[in-house]
Amino acid sequence: MTHPQRTGLAVSALLVIGMRWSDRLIGLVSTLVLARLLVPEDFGIVAMASIMVGLIDVLLDLGVHVALIHAKDPSREDYDTAWTLRILQAGISASLIVLLTPLAVTYFGDSRVGPVLYVMALSVLIASSENIGIVDFQKHMAFGQDFRFFFYRRLAGFVVTLAAAWWLRSYWAMVIGALTGRVVGVLLSYHMHAFRPRLGLSKIRQLWSFSQWVLVRNIGTYVATRVDKFVVGGQGAAGMGSYTLADEIAAIPTTELLSPLGRVLFPAFVEQRDRGDNLLRSFSLALGVQTLVAVPAGVGLAMVAPQAVPLLLGDAWTMTIPLIQILALVNVVGAITHSSIYLLLAQGRVKALAAIAWLEPAMFLALALAFAQGADLSGIALIRLGAVSAGAMLFFGLVLRWTPDLRLSALIGQIWRPLAAAGGMAAALHWLPQPALPLMAVLALKIIVGAATYAVLMLALWRSARMPDGAERYCLQKIRILWADLAKRYSRQ
Repeated sequence: MTHPQRTGLAVSALLVIGMRWSDRLIGLVSTLVLARLLVPEDFGIVAMASIMVGLIDVLLDLGVHVALIHAKDPSREDYDTAWTLRILQAGISASLIVLLTPLAVTYFGDSRVGPVLYVMALSVLIASSENIGIVDFQKHMAFGQDFRFFFYRRLAGFVVTLAAAWWLRSYWAMVIGALTGRVVGVLLSYHMHAFRPRLGLSKIRQLWSFSQWVLVRNIGTYVATRVDKFVVGGQGAAGMGSYTLADEIAAIPTTELLSPLGRVLFPAFVEQRDRGDNLLRSFSLALGVQTLVAVPAGVGLAMVAPQAVPLLLGDAWTMTIPLIQILALVNVVGAITHSSIYLLLAQGRVKALAAIAWLEPAMFLALALAFAQGADLSGIALIRLGAVSAGAMLFFGLVLRWTPDLRLSALIGQIWRPLAAAGGMAAALHWLPQPALPLMAVLALKIIVGAATYAVLMLALWRSARMPDGAERYCLQKIRILWADLAKRYSRQ
């Protein structure tokens, strides 16, 4: 990858990460406030309904936006066909949700799930009419517009959710807020993009040839990330609410770094897919950078959870501490494999991804059959950690097989130093004396010590390896450039 290309990718990545964090800050504040206003059962009711809706939705999700981004020069007919397929999918999904609601109520053993499912079915129908033209924001890497769309939609849902929670003190606040976000999203999509879709299926064969494997992969990915919650769902609304919120909190450090990177990496990899060496160099750098930042974020959360949970969520949620610690490690494993998904997707290996997506749920089911009987919530989380770890090793083996020019040494070279430094950070925090200080002060101390330990260990390991070209050098260069720019601006003032 040339220097200008690297710089452009870096600027795009930083822009999207910054925008994503701004967006996620709203979600985090919403979660923290709702945790104070509502109880675990409220979260559990919504989580139960969401699993049902998500399963039906993903069974019919053709991933038409992925097909449009992957296509080199999609026509208007491609966009119209994608929009029409999405509406048809939503209609079938909403009908199935309504028909299967009695079964869901019986399985979860809670009648409150029923009305929530009916509203969510309406929400699915509304969202399907969103302007398909906004796919261009990501396809053409117009991330400013992409951010504004998602930010305004999230902001509308945030305001309505908190107002309803304050007034109702009920799980209905989350349902109403989500519905509001969908409605605002539809209105914004037509306001922000001039494209006006029409009904039509003239390109269905071309889209289906790609999307059928995206569908298989999406189902596998959904099952992989929700199969543990189906097991937890049998333990009641309170257990479901605790586990779901713990999973959401545990995913924040890694997800909020990786999701924006994914929005940049996929179109960037697609652009470079015909430039073999450039693609692999871009992938290697992306793997190194995401491991460098996401691994310590996840491990750090696991280590500070005993102080962060009671301080931010309240004493009612202390049962989530061990869950957050385990599930944070689950997300660390996912962070390491993240960019490999976009590498294969950019190469059009959707069949391979479809096969890989089913590895983790298969592992989980095998482990669950052996160990899940009588397991508590922490036991189920440990089973998921084992499944994710085993699946990741198999995943990398298949990636190496399907990408002949990629070497195992290149993968290990990018990830071993962050893993070793994060392990050293965890050890330092584990043996750190616990002073008799307020909870906030202890949390701040652990964050400072953890960050400093990780930075020192990373630099030491990098220097001991003779400072190879990679994520460390890349990040240091960007820090120097940023520092020089800030110094120049300060000197002018």
